[in-house]
Amino acid sequence: MSRNDVILTIVAAVLVGFSLVVSIVIPRRRPDFPGRSLRLFAIVVALLIAAMLTAVAVFGESHHFAAEGEPAATGETTTGATTTDETTTGTETGAPEQPSGDPAAGKELFTTTAQPPCASCHTLQEANATGTVGPNLDEVLKGKDAAFIHESIVNPDAEIATGYSAGIMPGVYGDQLNDQQLADLVAFLVQSTKG
Repeated sequence: MSRNDVILTIVAAVLVGFSLVVSIVIPRRRPDFPGRSLRLFAIVVALLIAAMLTAVAVFGESHHFAAEGEPAATGETTTGATTTDETTTGTETGAPEQPSGDPAAGKELFTTTAQPPCASCHTLQEANATGTVGPNLDEVLKGKDAAFIHESIVNPDAEIATGYSAGIMPGVYGDQLNDQQLADLVAFLVQSTKG
């Protein structure tokens, strides 16, 4: 659990604790609550909600992915199937880091090997796939980096910027595919959607 997760947990616990106390405990002792203190009560509630929203915006970066052209966040980042504790900015020239997988093997995984095959649900021109259950990967992944694509495969419930609701894509690929297969699939998708 990271420092940010601890801070978010504390802020959420304070908000939930306050909510429970003012909705269950205090009304039993003071049935007229908040009574004359309504203005103060409203201010405290607004401040707690603002604190929670601010904490989420500031400390909730664990599911944030940098837009193209921006450096990735410092901390634990995922690149291909490798996890590092550095900032991922690519090579010294600023070029994006290339995945270590084999795009040809990744295409095979995409079209036939993975169960169910990715091509059965997604549209991807490079694979001649025309599935419509999931998002069109030519559009959704265009210009996305390997870390974004990897996280989209292993954690589909995160609803990463696709606009599709969580739960549609089976969350089996992170367990079904080994590290090399994931790297191959990511390499194929990065290569296919660079445009």
